[in-house]
Amino acid sequence: MKIKGTCRRCGREFLVDQVIQSGGGCPWDGKPFEPDYAVVLVNALRDAQAAGTALEDALGKVADLEPDFVLDADSVLEELRSHLERLERLHAHGVARG
Repeated sequence: MKIKGTCRRCGREFLVDQVIQSGGGCPWDGKPFEPDYAVVLVNALRDAQAAGTALEDALGKVADLEPDFVLDADSVLEELRSHLERLERLHAHGVARG
């Protein structure tokens, strides 16, 4: 899974891999996304990307088996949507951190 994001400062899109490689900074403006917790951010992004890839692979294998059931999409996506929406709300409201 290739997770993408958008920098709140410069407005440019990036791949999570680029942030990981830069040590937690924007690949375009070079500024850290989370100066006080860069290592935590990088590790969390790495974990999210690896978990997403594992989930994609596992669900692909299940689908390839063509079992006699369907999975409820909301049971897989609901909590993920919740976290992503929280990030979007923070951005939309210009929440300042201090």
